[in-house]
Amino acid sequence: MPAYPVFVDTLHDTDRRGFASDNYAGAHPEVLEALAAANAGHVSAYGDDPYTEALRARFVDLFGDGTEVFPVFNGTGANVIGLQSLLTRWGGVIAPAIAHVNTDEGGAPEKVGGFKILPVQTPDAKLTPELVRAHAGSRGVHTIVPQAVSITQSTELGTLYTAPEIRAIAEAAHELGLALHMDGARLANAAAALDMPVREFTRDAGVDVLSFGGTKIGALGAEAVVVLNPDAVTGIEFLRKNTMQLASKMRFVSAQLLALLEDDLWIRAGAQANAMAARLRKGIQERGIPGVAFTQKTEANGVFATLPEGVADRLREHVRFYDWNAATGEVRWLTSWDTQVDDVDRFVGLIARYCG
Repeated sequence: MPAYPVFVDTLHDTDRRGFASDNYAGAHPEVLEALAAANAGHVSAYGDDPYTEALRARFVDLFGDGTEVFPVFNGTGANVIGLQSLLTRWGGVIAPAIAHVNTDEGGAPEKVGGFKILPVQTPDAKLTPELVRAHAGSRGVHTIVPQAVSITQSTELGTLYTAPEIRAIAEAAHELGLALHMDGARLANAAAALDMPVREFTRDAGVDVLSFGGTKIGALGAEAVVVLNPDAVTGIEFLRKNTMQLASKMRFVSAQLLALLEDDLWIRAGAQANAMAARLRKGIQERGIPGVAFTQKTEANGVFATLPEGVADRLREHVRFYDWNAATGEVRWLTSWDTQVDDVDRFVGLIARYCG
């Protein structure tokens, strides 16, 4: 390849670190290497390329024969397409009220997907078989008919479903004639925390369609809709196109996912983020920092806590993070695949200083 001059200067402070979102982290070096390797020459477009073919084989290795994979650009697209494929035009989706598909996708399920989310209040962002059964009814033409259940692994509150919990939800959903979708934007964090093959808490547990996340663990913008039960879906290849998620140069999306799957890089990336979240919580606990109270379990890469009044704004002068509930002083700290021990320890020191 010919050498080209670089015209774009670095426009940000490369030493600045934060706990606002795992979306803030850059791309993993191995992902960038994979993109460079895939860049030479010409290959066929729209998924008829060797990288996408290799990705299909890799997902079969992960989830078993019959698995189908459809690379897309982002998690919202993966969720909308995956859920659309499970529904009729009059169908709805039971999901926790705090689920990303309900609160953080700009109404895309309704506006783009044409289906309604049926939110269920739950304190830990997790559904149960009992909650599914309680919300699975319909009054015919006067209401949206529940046709699918969506769970998030790990959840918006950083909590985890165990494999038996997912299996119980799947059994309840299937008994009621509902399909089960899993939003796996942080699937790597869940797989690392559960320390089991991903198939055990997805396909083997009864999940029909999975949104497989790559962006939060080091991809530039690569996710996938993974069909684990082909009998449950309809027209997914057409839905991907008419929801504007079919990449022409798909080799670059597929190459990123392949890089993450190589030697379990995605699991190692998730484990690093999880370990740093655990260190953050433990550091606060061991110091006995006054005024800090944790509001959720720390099971993946999220730490949720309340801070004394005014402390969050003072901390944000140094480190970016978000309020989760400004009325109660609750904040969210997320660690990333590239979060380091020094990042965490420095932040714990700041928290101790301003809370002290």
